[in-house]
Amino acid sequence: MSRLEAKKPSFCRSEPLTSERVRATLSVFKGIITSCYGPAGRLKQLHNGLGGSVCTTSQSAALLASLPVTHPILKILTTSVQNHVSCFSDGGLFTAILCCNLVENVQRIGLTPTTVIKLNKQLLSLCTSYLKSEACGCRIPVNFSSTQILLCLVRSILTSKPACMLTTKEIDHISTLILRAFLLIIPENAQDHIILGKSIIIPLKRQRVIDSTVLPGILIEISEVQLMKILPIKKSDSFKFLRTHHVIAVDRVGVAVMDPLSKVTGTRPIGSLDSISPSSYGSVKDLCTAKFGFKHFFHLIPNEATVCSLLLCNRNDTAWDELKLTCQAALHALQLTIKEPCLLLGGGCTETHLAAYIRHKTRSEPEGILRGDGCTQTELQLIAEAFCSALESLAGSLEHDGGEILTDGKYGHFWSVRADSSSVVNWPDLLSRCGCGLYSSQEELSWSFLRSARLPFVPQTCLPCEATDSAGNLTLDCFTAKLSGLQVAVETANLILDLSYVIEDKN
Repeated sequence: MSRLEAKKPSFCRSEPLTSERVRATLSVFKGIITSCYGPAGRLKQLHNGLGGSVCTTSQSAALLASLPVTHPILKILTTSVQNHVSCFSDGGLFTAILCCNLVENVQRIGLTPTTVIKLNKQLLSLCTSYLKSEACGCRIPVNFSSTQILLCLVRSILTSKPACMLTTKEIDHISTLILRAFLLIIPENAQDHIILGKSIIIPLKRQRVIDSTVLPGILIEISEVQLMKILPIKKSDSFKFLRTHHVIAVDRVGVAVMDPLSKVTGTRPIGSLDSISPSSYGSVKDLCTAKFGFKHFFHLIPNEATVCSLLLCNRNDTAWDELKLTCQAALHALQLTIKEPCLLLGGGCTETHLAAYIRHKTRSEPEGILRGDGCTQTELQLIAEAFCSALESLAGSLEHDGGEILTDGKYGHFWSVRADSSSVVNWPDLLSRCGCGLYSSQEELSWSFLRSARLPFVPQTCLPCEATDSAGNLTLDCFTAKLSGLQVAVETANLILDLSYVIEDKN
């Protein structure tokens, strides 16, 4: 059949970042994600305008999955962030905002993309080396003999997701359950090579959050009709292929349960047309029935309990969906902490401290950073300032109510002040603790506004001995997720800055 319309030629645009339309598109996208960032982030409602479900969220995983993106540059950015979130479950907004800030700041400088990319890579290497070093002032080692610091990490993740709609008491309860679920999937006789079990999240919507619980083993939802068939009854001839041999048949358990069920019982799924062999059967330590809310369950208790069920409750479908994503992110963060047993200070303090460190290093040791790559010290200072400004703007995105952001001249930490504060004040009277909660304003510190001009200083890099002891009051971030987010943000910004042409097929 012949074509009804002649094929149109592809549309080609050179230097896409110089286009006002592209800049405006990036600015709008940045505004959306920035307004979602942190515990005080604003929620977004996404729907397609044709009916169907409405997504209310501030999480990047849900936001980017529902946000229609058509521009090629935005597709590069969102795809990179989504790939990061699929691997680490957290840090999506951090990555996206930092990438936007880097692209935006570098455009004002006017250096060639080759120079910018080269120096961005050097600054990224400087950041990662520092964050991985023992001398890092925002890196806290994890002591697995104490659960306090891990509990603090979980609480920090839950607090940063306002769409879960949790009270302080509920955050504490869910944090404890998540940590308990994590500990249940660690084998008792774990050696150097640990193979973790699995946590299954069981939905129980329209129930009190405080009714959520964790049980070792597997909960399999069954209908009341199934339950009545399985419970002991008086007829002696009932279930005469299976009951006498202590075998219970339950159908349609769901794909999500099949893999952990096979692991804990030693059984395997039976195909529709396959014959049943002895290897198809499994065994458990115990079996009982349970009722939570309006649902009935089989509770399978395995011989080796490396699988657990997190029965998760929330008031409505929207809040439950958000809480499920958050719990999955928190569990993943705990698992990543086993591989890399350290955490980073949260609440904007790592970003401002890192910015102070980069300014100091680029001023005091420029030759060691440049390494004869053909760039000048002036170019390094320009890119370093753009890089540090991007980090500080990211930290400043945590403030959504018009308050002032300050940083101290000793540790380089993040401090926030209410919007209604007087312009001439005694700062220690207004400030309580820094963003991560590690330092008090009662120390002898000096403060300056975050975006004001100030001389570079050497931020103190040695954490106090009591840092781990006071972990219960700290805001913490997953080290692995944040480090990867930093790398993805810089690499994606470099990719976008290096684009010379965008070719679109309009057919």
